[in-house]
Amino acid sequence: MHFSLIETSKADPELTGHREHFAASMSSMTAVPAVGTPATLCETGLQHLRDGRHPEARACCGQALAIDAENPDAQHLMGLLLLHAEQYNDALAWIVRAIQRAPKPEFLASFGAALLRHGRFAEALNVFDNTIKLRPDDAELWRQHGDTLVQLARLDQALSSYQHTLDLDPHHQDALCNSGIVLHKLERNEEAIARLDLCDGLFPNHAPTVQARAWVLFNLKRFEESAAEGRRAHELAPDNADTCNNLGLSLRRLGKDEEALVWFEKAVALQPRRVDALNNKLTALYHLHRFDEVFALADRMKSLRLSDLVTEWNVALAQLLTGDFEAGWRGHHTRLKLPSAKYPAFPEPMWLGEEDVAGKTILVAADEGLGDTIHFVRYVPLLAARGARVLLVVQDPLLRLMSPLSGVSHCAPTSNLTTLPAYDLHCPVSSLPLAFKTRLDTIPAQIPYLPSPPESRIQAWDDRLGPRTRLRVGLVWSGDPNHVNDRTRSIPLRTLCRILDVDATFVSLQKAPRPDDAAVLRERSDILDLTADLTDFVETAALITCLDVVITVDTSVAHLAGALGRPTWILLPWTPDYRWLLDRADSPWYPGMRLFRQTETRDYDSVLDRVRDELRIEAAKHEAPARSDEAYPGLPT
Repeated sequence: MHFSLIETSKADPELTGHREHFAASMSSMTAVPAVGTPATLCETGLQHLRDGRHPEARACCGQALAIDAENPDAQHLMGLLLLHAEQYNDALAWIVRAIQRAPKPEFLASFGAALLRHGRFAEALNVFDNTIKLRPDDAELWRQHGDTLVQLARLDQALSSYQHTLDLDPHHQDALCNSGIVLHKLERNEEAIARLDLCDGLFPNHAPTVQARAWVLFNLKRFEESAAEGRRAHELAPDNADTCNNLGLSLRRLGKDEEALVWFEKAVALQPRRVDALNNKLTALYHLHRFDEVFALADRMKSLRLSDLVTEWNVALAQLLTGDFEAGWRGHHTRLKLPSAKYPAFPEPMWLGEEDVAGKTILVAADEGLGDTIHFVRYVPLLAARGARVLLVVQDPLLRLMSPLSGVSHCAPTSNLTTLPAYDLHCPVSSLPLAFKTRLDTIPAQIPYLPSPPESRIQAWDDRLGPRTRLRVGLVWSGDPNHVNDRTRSIPLRTLCRILDVDATFVSLQKAPRPDDAAVLRERSDILDLTADLTDFVETAALITCLDVVITVDTSVAHLAGALGRPTWILLPWTPDYRWLLDRADSPWYPGMRLFRQTETRDYDSVLDRVRDELRIEAAKHEAPARSDEAYPGLPT
């Protein structure tokens, strides 16, 4: 999978109820008019505190303490007032004094809540464990117990505590909302949305619940619903920067970058130093092709010390996409520091082109997706030409294809790095352009550079396709569904079918079609599907060799066909992967490849209309050749 621009979010909504920690202490008390005794003053003060009248609550507390400075209820009330004012040390001191006088369960609960608010989670859990033994039927205590376990990252146990709360009080608002958030954290998003739906039905317009629903819907890839809930959350809590940022992310997934930009800017206006929102604004500008603003924003973030690895990575992609390879390859190396990086920690020094490799053994290892590996192994013969002995480590599905690659002395799979021969240096395969100081005019584009599949496999596939009476066209319409840009780069098969009225033989190269596409494929008698026998990339390469043209979205098959020197037409979104650059119908990486790009309208219908017109031209001039080496121009011998 190609790395793409990274969008960021604080992601999970915060748990609800933390600032209402004293509710358990007050919920069973009813205010009565103050008549001058500490007990009645404390009860009245608690009612004032419940209702948000803090000066009046403090006045009652002061009067009670003036009458009896050691009254535990008054000490407890003072602790709650200080806790609300976020004076945690003083709050704890007052609550401890109250407990020393009268260890009531509600005092212990407040002590646990104060520890929780103060970030002393392990101590808070111990207090709640002991308090629950005294009051096992207190739903609020179980909720606070769950909140504390969340802070300790003990999510399964937290969920159990919330369930205890709901067993005691099925309509407990915070437990419903917080358990939905925990289910999301546990990646049980279908259960999470069901729990949040229940909470929303019982307590309409509860802003934290609506915000959580929006984020879970985003993670379920239900982006339209997520955006609608995000707008609703913003109406309920317009000053919530998380809501603005996450709504922008939903709109970005829907391809509505102009709208998304507005929401990212709102998030930044609310929190001017919020790095994730600034990075997301940069991403939106990138997809709007406003690159001058991308670079200006990145410079401003750097000057304010707000840039991070994500910023560097996104700027590097913008530099590469716009042809600034010198700066772009340097920034591209940042990918190895990102949390998503999968490059092993090899013990020997990394080589980035600075030292002579003649006589050295260098390990070149895959570090991104299958397509990236196919794309960048073109540098391996150049390394060998410098006198290096090259050990190549590739993803397991590529092993048989890559083993005979020119310049490779030993090829190993990424699944087994324990038996590698000794080596002096190592280099990630995607850093080879940096090591070779590649510029637009120095791209190594000697095509083909992959070894030809075995002639026996080519012949076997040719026989299965039958007589070559019509143009043979390979089709790939979707890539990795988990790719961040899958919505823009993959095409439903039903949409692609608009080119099938051309007089040609259409052959599916699409592995693991999605359910909707698989249903369409079963309906179509005009697409030959032999993919069950495409067991690895050698088989796919052999089949591609038998075709006249491959029409594909941006996937590993596009690189495979291009690296084999086969005629390849790629269908590209308005903002493509960096290696396809902008505003050109060809690729400097793969001479002869044709790029069919979306316009600013970002629809594939017009792209496919152009493809169909060009395909008709090819079909009209196609003549069935006899089976010979000349039928496969450009293949290595």
